[in-house]
Parts: sequence; structure tokens; C-alpha cells
Amino acid sequence: MAKDHYFDITAKLDMMEMKNAVIMAEKELANRFDFKGITAEIKLNEAAKTLSLSSSTDSKIDALKDILISKLVKRNIAGKSLEEVKTEGISGGNTKVIYRIVDTIDKDEAKQIVKAIKAMKAKVTPTIQGDEVRVSGKKIDDLQAVMAEVKTLELKAPLVFGNFK
Repeated sequence: MAKDHYFDITAKLDMMEMKNAVIMAEKELANRFDFKGITAEIKLNEAAKTLSLSSSTDSKIDALKDILISKLVKRNIAGKSLEEVKTEGISGGNTKVIYRIVDTIDKDEAKQIVKAIKAMKAKVTPTIQGDEVRVSGKKIDDLQAVMAEVKTLELKAPLVFGNFK
């Protein structure tokens, strides 16, 4: 009797890698000539899972975000893991942008993933388990085809495929 194989689809990210990316971005920020004498900072709040960027102009905020995303990508964290929540003015005419760190798949996206998998007509079984989707099947080739298909979906959450057995 053949045993079932499975894998999990999640959006979990390594917060230690996120911290390291923020530290590297802060180091680059301290050395950049275009940020000399300008208020600019990056703050990570692990408990609230938020990240805030503040600077004097919108163009500097965009530059801060570019620096941060380049450091995230180098550490294998998708740029989609940051979702802009709000922009607000702070003292001294500065601007602050707050981002939410996306590290879960919401119910609607999980249902969309399951629907796309079922539309493939592959011999696999997708099930939603909390904030992850488990896909099981008898053939590894079917599971790999499902992975390829799910990667093509336009989702907000950065997907991570793990626990492949």
C-alpha cells in the first residue's frame, strides 16, 4: 500500500532574519551620503508585528523602503511580507509610514488556494488547518505540480512551502 505524501503552504517568516535585515538597512542608512543630516529611521516592533519608516520627505521614505526591501530579499524574505497600513505626519514636518508584517494566510486566501488546487483536477487533497493549507496525495509529481500552480496565484501573503514528506 502506497503511503500519502504531503506538504504545507504557510506564510511564516523568520523574525530573526527580519531583525537582521532591519539592522543591515540601518547600517546602510548611516553610511549613505544622501541621508546625512536628515532625520530617517527604521523601527521594528516585534510584538505588534509592525515596521515603521520615518523621514523628512516622501522621496526619502521611498528610498528607505527600497533599502529595506533589498535587505529583506537578500535574506530570503519576500517584499510582499510588508503591507502598508497608514501614513501619518509627525513632529517637525516629518512623515511616518507604518507597515504590517504579513506572516499568516487569511481565510479568504486559503479558500482561494484550495479552489485553485481543486480546479487542477489533480489527485490531491487540500485541507485548511488554521493559518496553513496542507496538501496530501499519493504521487510526489502531483504535489510538485500543485506547488508550481500555487506559485502563479496573485496573493497578498508571501507563501512558504514546507514540511514536504
